[in-house]
Amino acid sequence: MSPPAARSSSDNGATRRWFGSVGRGTELVFDHAGSIGVLMWTVLLSVARLRFPLREFFRQIYVMGVESLPIVFVTGALAGIVTSQQGGYQMTGAIPAYFLGSLVAQTVVLEMGPVLTAIVLVGRVGARITAELGTMKVSEQIDAYHSLGRDPVVLLGSPRILAGLVVMPGLVGFADIIGILAGMVAARIDAGLGFESFLYGARLFWHSWDLFYSFTKAVVFGLAIPLISVHMGFRTQGGAEGVGRTTTDAVMFMTLTILILDAMFPPLLLN
Repeated sequence: MSPPAARSSSDNGATRRWFGSVGRGTELVFDHAGSIGVLMWTVLLSVARLRFPLREFFRQIYVMGVESLPIVFVTGALAGIVTSQQGGYQMTGAIPAYFLGSLVAQTVVLEMGPVLTAIVLVGRVGARITAELGTMKVSEQIDAYHSLGRDPVVLLGSPRILAGLVVMPGLVGFADIIGILAGMVAARIDAGLGFESFLYGARLFWHSWDLFYSFTKAVVFGLAIPLISVHMGFRTQGGAEGVGRTTTDAVMFMTLTILILDAMFPPLLLN
């Protein structure tokens, strides 16, 4: 074969491989999207018919919500402290000091509180759900539910997804309050800003829509995290190694989803 013909054959092979990889990736995306859609529909039907186990639902609320309070407290406090310190550093003498209160309140409520709480729950709750359901999948416990005529999505998936929807707004509200209080104390220590001046600045540019915006993020994130983790858990294959691989993929998937959803909120709700 002549050199030009060899190069042409090599280029055609590379082109076929590229289109093949694109096709496989597209097929995988639609496969995940379809599976998540079916999962969500099954959960909605179980809720409408009140078929999900209430005892497991309340247990998941405790595990996801109450047991997450310490790490959410630390995350919210650090978010408020860092925002206050950096805001005080960036402000010049031409800007009134009470603007720092508005900066901290707006940043914590609109962005830091919901997003950091969601990222924390991805690691603490999402990874746990994926590993738990993945272990049940590879150990054939999920198949045992099917053999008994029970739907594992209703018994295992619905309580976790509903619990995420319930606890996430509460955790975000808790993180917002802690973040603002911690930022107020940091502003007093670092910038010498009094509590009254801080609260005056926070109220000066406050909009009631900001709270709605924060809790809307919380609801969306609270649905996305358990939904993706349950979906990935039910798709686990390959024994213990498969559980670890699927959990890692789920954490990456959930983190990217949170960041993408967060980027979609400002053009949709702040304009």
